[in-house]
Amino acid sequence: MRLPDGCLVVLVGASGAGKSHWAGERFRPEQIVSSDQLRGVVGEGDHDQRASKDAFAVLDLIVDRRLRRGLTTVIDSTALEAERRRTYLELAARHGAPAVAVVFAAEAAVCRARNKSRAHPVPAKVLTAQLLAAESVATTLSDEGFASVVPPGPVAVVAPAFLTAPTSAARQREVPMPLEFGLQISRFTWPGGPPETAQRLADIARTAEQAGFTSLWVMDHFLQIPVVGREWEDMLESYTTLGYLAAVTERATLGTLVTGVTYRNLAHLAKIVATLDVLSEGRAVCGLGAAWFAREHQLYGWDFPPVTRRYDLLEDALRLLPLMWGKGAPSFDGKTTSVPEAICYPRPLQEHVPLLVGGSGERRTLRLVAEHADACNLFGDPATVRHKVDVLAGHCADVGRDLGDITVTHLSTARVLVGDEPRQGGDGGTVEEQVGRYRELAEAGVQAAIIGIADAGDIAPVERFADVIAAFS
Repeated sequence: MRLPDGCLVVLVGASGAGKSHWAGERFRPEQIVSSDQLRGVVGEGDHDQRASKDAFAVLDLIVDRRLRRGLTTVIDSTALEAERRRTYLELAARHGAPAVAVVFAAEAAVCRARNKSRAHPVPAKVLTAQLLAAESVATTLSDEGFASVVPPGPVAVVAPAFLTAPTSAARQREVPMPLEFGLQISRFTWPGGPPETAQRLADIARTAEQAGFTSLWVMDHFLQIPVVGREWEDMLESYTTLGYLAAVTERATLGTLVTGVTYRNLAHLAKIVATLDVLSEGRAVCGLGAAWFAREHQLYGWDFPPVTRRYDLLEDALRLLPLMWGKGAPSFDGKTTSVPEAICYPRPLQEHVPLLVGGSGERRTLRLVAEHADACNLFGDPATVRHKVDVLAGHCADVGRDLGDITVTHLSTARVLVGDEPRQGGDGGTVEEQVGRYRELAEAGVQAAIIGIADAGDIAPVERFADVIAAFS
């Protein structure tokens, strides 16, 4: 069975049915919450039935705290009382965790024999009542609200993104869908430090092209952002880095994910992107966003206006940049920016440099995408992406634009596991699981998946992704 990491697993069955043995072989000790063991904590031993009320109170508390932190939790108890199961389901629902019931239907004779061999067996009358309850409960569990009701068997605990991946990967093999892949390089604190940064970066970029990545991206930040690392870690300036990548690669498009519109004069930004396009021989993509990282504005002395003003800057950028790159030298008067003559020589080699907007705000961001952009960048699971694409389609209908004219991209982290490599974090999966994951995103409307590989300082993780990309080629 495949279980999503962070779920609640409720073992259902009579004493002696094999619940504890099964759980002990498939889950780590800290993931299992046992009512018997808790009787030993709050009573005179795990056989102390007088301590049951307190033991279950502690059990509920532990389960609540674990699910609050998104930790996979196994309840090792009989779970034969409907009231207890309702409590477990309520705890799972409170924290948005799927609850799975594992039903142990061992033969009565086996349960009695196992119980008899214990140092402190359950009284025979109690066990008989449990066996009768186990027979009847199996028919009601499917109607109680569990995400699934399954028999015991082998277990794979995977990130929710990989839960249905095998069947999705099978669909990709049978009826392939196209999907392009880009690589985002978001960390530069690598072994060897700055003296080796240039060579490592070149090796990563060339390896990415060989693996089948069709685009390379960097963040437009001046110190490392909190969700990636510490602010004293190395962070290269984005457009200088893209210029270097242009020199060491041949085919991949190059862009920021995304350029903060508060960091540069907008006309100056147009000049920077045009230069990148010329020196990369027509491979620039201009990613734009409203900016959000207040601390780097403070440290570098930039104004950090209110969000409505930043969105006005974003809209002006989307309108001004094509003018700067186009024919003639028209004037521009926007909400935040005025340019007497839109002069930019040399112009980009591309007739139209693609404009990508990062963010998925439904009211304004996706509206700006529909009105001005060639691509958007979304986050989230397939259901979230599908909803955002539907919202974007509505905006496109309002402004008289074809949704098919806009490329939907998606940013996520990913790591291809090799052999018995542990599943640390939620982004590690086998080639098949990654194929299934990205098939589901493609079905939701994604046309280009941009992958952040946390340990991309080594070329091996980049190389491993080649098999995933090949499945969509």
